[in-house]
Amino acid sequence: MKNKELADAIIKNVGGDSNIISLVHCATRLRFVLKDNAIANAETLKKQKGVIMVVESGGQFQVVIGNNVSDVYNDILEIAKIDTDAKPTAAKNKQNILAKLIDIISGIFAPTLAVLVTAGILKGIVSLLVISNVITEQSPTYNILYAISDSAFYYLPIILGYCAVKKFGGNPFMGMALGGAMLHPGISGMLGGALQNTIDFFTIPVMLVPYQSSVIPVILAAWFYSLLEKNCNKIFHDSFKKFISPLCGLIITVPLTFIVIGPIATFLSNAVASGIMIVYQSSPVIASMILASVWQILVIFGIHWGMIPVFMNNIAVSGSDFIIPILIPAVFAQTGAAFGVMLRTKDKDLKALASSSVLSGLFGVTEPAIYGVNLPNKKPFIFGCVGAAIGGGVVGLYNTLIFSFGFPSVFTFIQLIPSSGIDATVYAAIIATIIAFVVATVLSYIWGLPKAVDASIAASDTQHVTAENEQIQAINISSPITGKCIALSQVNDPTFASELMGKGVAIIPSVGEVLAPEDGEVVSLFRTKHAIGFMTDSQVEILIHVGIDTVKLDGKYFAAHVEMGDKVKKGTKLVSFDIEKIKQAGFEISTPIIITNSDDYADVKSINSHEAIESGESLLALQPK
Repeated sequence: MKNKELADAIIKNVGGDSNIISLVHCATRLRFVLKDNAIANAETLKKQKGVIMVVESGGQFQVVIGNNVSDVYNDILEIAKIDTDAKPTAAKNKQNILAKLIDIISGIFAPTLAVLVTAGILKGIVSLLVISNVITEQSPTYNILYAISDSAFYYLPIILGYCAVKKFGGNPFMGMALGGAMLHPGISGMLGGALQNTIDFFTIPVMLVPYQSSVIPVILAAWFYSLLEKNCNKIFHDSFKKFISPLCGLIITVPLTFIVIGPIATFLSNAVASGIMIVYQSSPVIASMILASVWQILVIFGIHWGMIPVFMNNIAVSGSDFIIPILIPAVFAQTGAAFGVMLRTKDKDLKALASSSVLSGLFGVTEPAIYGVNLPNKKPFIFGCVGAAIGGGVVGLYNTLIFSFGFPSVFTFIQLIPSSGIDATVYAAIIATIIAFVVATVLSYIWGLPKAVDASIAASDTQHVTAENEQIQAINISSPITGKCIALSQVNDPTFASELMGKGVAIIPSVGEVLAPEDGEVVSLFRTKHAIGFMTDSQVEILIHVGIDTVKLDGKYFAAHVEMGDKVKKGTKLVSFDIEKIKQAGFEISTPIIITNSDDYADVKSINSHEAIESGESLLALQPK
């Protein structure tokens, strides 16, 4: 019932099923392609219980759910009756090239992850059993287990053929036939054990290459087939195009794949793998540190999908991949950062959230840790990236490899074991991961959380917090606006709501005036007069931004009463504005009040206990470090 309620809320807040073009899911996210993202209510979804975060990236409206994403996905399909076989619509043409590419890659590979990751883990288990002498490679038990673990990779062109043709808008079962032809024993048998062999097709020379476990050839072939099928459907009559169009597409695409697409794609695959290896080998440690440190940033925006074909291509071409091992410390470093917060915080809700996030992180799911714990507190996320860089550098130094596809988790270590047995590269990955986890944990425990402002602070111009029997003076900032005080997270602008520009609050004005909150100086005044930068005499940097997207008004309905560089007293009128006319122009009037140098303070807290506030009343308390 909880999942159905969540599914219903998600459908409603993405604009209803009529606004949904397509929906897929990966390990933790629902990935919507919507007709109009503006209709979706991301801010409401972020507050929905069961939703970790909402991210708009790569042309997709991504709702981060967590481990139960598949259950919610199934409930959404049941409630919304989404046609998962629907052809792509023209609405997708609004996406830019990068967005289209990410959408294509995620649409092809997301449905395959469960079987590929499972098969990869089983491959590692089989290797461990052989090395431990539990089974031998000559035993029937080994053959059965190996067949189970290897089948998904050996027949990968069939799996990807289905997903790719479906994504490109063709008949997905014809994609399976396309991949099956590439792997057919009659074709592979003509190779005669050689890496490549040349045959004739109606006197046309065909260079055969092995397509087992390949990635790029079948995707390009699927794209070409889908293009043919669509055009044939436009030409042939409705009475027989259902069969003739696939026939023409298949009989043209398969020979063309063997003659042109396959050899060229194989050459490109080898070239890409070799090029990446050359770049990596030029400085393995530095390259590994950079990749590990930025990996979780790529995850946040959902563009890590662009790397999946690279991982799989490396394994298909050379039998191993060096990138995935670098990412193991990145995953465990963010997990360690959440663990440090869990150990340090006295907030029961944050401690519970952090502990569950740590458990998810051990199994490779870092979104709860990132969105629920580390990013909201900022520094733990940074410390996670630091730990990842150190651990990644160690992995790069020892050139650790993985021999089957899988996302970084506790299971990944067994996939690092080479056929010769556990060696220094495996130990290096384990040690690097421990280092990354410990570094992030320690840094987050010591510096990850700001010192809390005592709840008993009086709302006066000067406040004191008792810490270790010493009085530490807090800085009080008054409200520059009269209106209704709301949390910054309620502002309909992700830049302000996520506190990327600094901590603070927002006010919905009832009086169209911005007054100087304290004695200080006007350090910036936008030409459009909608935003003003203010520096108090106590060196607090304040940004007052009247309305959301009001820069588009180009100064209309705003009037400035000061100039940049003016030194003013508290209560001096800085800017005036017409609330009603701004609203009539279609703009929100919520006004963020941001402490842009928040990092200079241990904490920034709202001290107004009432929604209504008058200009000049105490608004924020800044606790010095």
